[in-house]
Amino acid sequence: MSDLPHPVTDLVLPEWKGGYAKGRETRELILRTALTLLIESGYPAMSMRRIAAASGLSFGNVTYHYPSREELVRELLDAVIRSYEVEFDALVRTPGVVPREQLRRYCLLIFEDIRSKKTTRLFPELWALSNHDAFARERVQELYARARAPLIRIVGEMRPDLTPDTHETIALFISSAMEGTTPFAGYEKPFRDRMPAIAEIAIQAFIALVETYQVPA
Repeated sequence: MSDLPHPVTDLVLPEWKGGYAKGRETRELILRTALTLLIESGYPAMSMRRIAAASGLSFGNVTYHYPSREELVRELLDAVIRSYEVEFDALVRTPGVVPREQLRRYCLLIFEDIRSKKTTRLFPELWALSNHDAFARERVQELYARARAPLIRIVGEMRPDLTPDTHETIALFISSAMEGTTPFAGYEKPFRDRMPAIAEIAIQAFIALVETYQVPA
């Protein structure tokens, strides 16, 4: 499948409100270092002291910008989901693109992104963490809710005859079905090279599902 999109940019930071440009550069360095540690070594390794050492900053400088790991994680995940929102907006809001094609583009982006090292390692790490940490669970749920929002909108445009709850349920099914390919066809997984074929099968099935789904009587 030659039209698979490029992987999603790793982080999109919010606009810097006041202060020096150097401060924004430092915050970005901290977040990118934290993301690298999370991907390469897992959440337990993402301590504030290790982030400071890996980024070449002092511990005091890191905690000046992010007084707690929770604040750092909140902004890190916000920057991660912003990167997806930018891509979703560019893919599905192109003038003249019908909802059916929007769904195809959305799914292609997710399937290709799953093959990246960042996504294959980052999201399972977050899933595991959310099983035991209430703060992480809330952040992950927020992240996925924002990621599903454009998919719910697309399903709603394809099937305006269905209720909003049904739109959300269908979007949730599609999202979970795509995420389920991660341990099989993600980065360094045994069937990574088959992801284009898997994506084509899945997208045909998703489009058929949305177009033909009937609510049980």
